[in-house]
Amino acid sequence: MSDGSESGSASRGEVADPWLLECDSRGHVLWMSKRSRSAPGDAENLIDTIQAGTRSRVDARMPAAVSAGLLHLESSLLRHHLRLQLAERDLSTFARNRRHGAARGAVRQIDLERQRLGRELHTGVGQMLAAIRLQLEIVAALLPSPPALVQQALSRISTLANDALEQVRSVSARLHPPEWQRLTLEAALQQLWDISGIPQRFEAALRIQPLPREPDLEVKVLLYRAAQEALSNVARHARATRVDAALETRDDCAILTIRDDGVGFDVAGLLRGPASVASGIGLRSIREQAAALGGKLEIQSGPPGTTLVVSVPFS
Repeated sequence: MSDGSESGSASRGEVADPWLLECDSRGHVLWMSKRSRSAPGDAENLIDTIQAGTRSRVDARMPAAVSAGLLHLESSLLRHHLRLQLAERDLSTFARNRRHGAARGAVRQIDLERQRLGRELHTGVGQMLAAIRLQLEIVAALLPSPPALVQQALSRISTLANDALEQVRSVSARLHPPEWQRLTLEAALQQLWDISGIPQRFEAALRIQPLPREPDLEVKVLLYRAAQEALSNVARHARATRVDAALETRDDCAILTIRDDGVGFDVAGLLRGPASVASGIGLRSIREQAAALGGKLEIQSGPPGTTLVVSVPFS
């Protein structure tokens, strides 16, 4: 079976680039060539195209019933082919959505686990250390003049307990969601912009388009971290005079754009080179997170400056 396109050897009875399919007696496809699997276009157009080419080569001496049967079988094969293409497309979409859903679920689960650990440290270990300190105060009150070695031991235990309690409280605070997450994305980015030092050091402008709704937490964290990383890089490396930032929406996506007129950098080399603290782990992480959420990170950089764009669906 072929598409009817002929060239070169086709004039000698050979057909170029054939569609090859193998089926059983009921017209169910058992095997098809690579070209058959990737055949483009609407099914009916595809069927009409191939049937027209086939009919033009049907032997006039072939019985009408045989010819009609072959053409009917051909149509059946092509419709099975179409259904296979649609099934492959739907399966690919399903797999992609599951990957994105798994990535979102993983980010949310990590955040919930961080909060749980923070609460346990604060209410568990923290409370026990506070109780130890209280017991030491009771011992000191009951033994106003203990031996020197006992006094030193009690003093050291008290100091260690105080230090451990401060460390537990510090770790617990870091594990809890940062305060900016309590704000809307627009307010959080405005606050970040104000405290970054960018407006004070550069000719700068921030434009925030009101969002139709608050994005999912994972999206919000990604855009905030991307802005944080980009503004930090501008302040440290860009040697720019002008910085512009914008948050806008397009096609149900939130889009963050940060542009400067600095010296630029080698984007491909930074993203492809060996991982190190000095070679853009922040940008690598943002690119991976954006891809996991169904979005993307785009960077254009050179002597005219650098433009960073993060686009990601709201949910």
